[in-house]
Amino acid sequence: MEIFLFAFAALFSVINPLGTVPVFVGLTQDESLAERARTSLLTSINVVVILLIAFFVGNYILKFFNISLNSLRIAGGLIITSSGFALLTGSFVKHKGLKNKRVQKDLDKRERFSLTPLAIPMLAGPGSISLLISYRELHESILNITAIIAAVFAVGLATYLILRSSFLIVKFMGASGINAISRIIGFIVIAIGIEYVSVAVVSIVCEVLG
Repeated sequence: MEIFLFAFAALFSVINPLGTVPVFVGLTQDESLAERARTSLLTSINVVVILLIAFFVGNYILKFFNISLNSLRIAGGLIITSSGFALLTGSFVKHKGLKNKRVQKDLDKRERFSLTPLAIPMLAGPGSISLLISYRELHESILNITAIIAAVFAVGLATYLILRSSFLIVKFMGASGINAISRIIGFIVIAIGIEYVSVAVVSIVCEVLG
């Protein structure tokens, strides 16, 4: 249960579905209620599939490119910290590349956007992917792996519920409320990223000192 709660909290903070609510509302404002529900479901399914692929296949990619776990932790930690800083400073959308005119023009033409940009990179971005690859390297027991998989599905369910209720959330909380929560989550995400970098640095120093 402890592994499940820790993995769920870390993934939920890094993915931050609440921060995606304004983007989701903007992209689906012309859709019917049924179409929004379908987009929410497909987006959540895509997120779960992407995260599971990263969890089970990511370590083989590391071995293929001869990347150490500590290198992944540092790279992932920097990415996570960068995402957290973007949330904290209110530049989350720009950080995800949605301020680019070419990207925005492409989004305006899309009939369906459950895979991109919503599932990736808005939700299942480099931070969450590197986080799960790191988890797979650290946890080998069936019980821990099952707990992490359950956390992935739980995050997917939470994402679906939040996106499905996005219009109600915006109406109830307003843009300022969502922005405030995103900034709080951003602070937590920064702490998670720094923790990953510090653990990797300590491990490298211990290896060097023998």
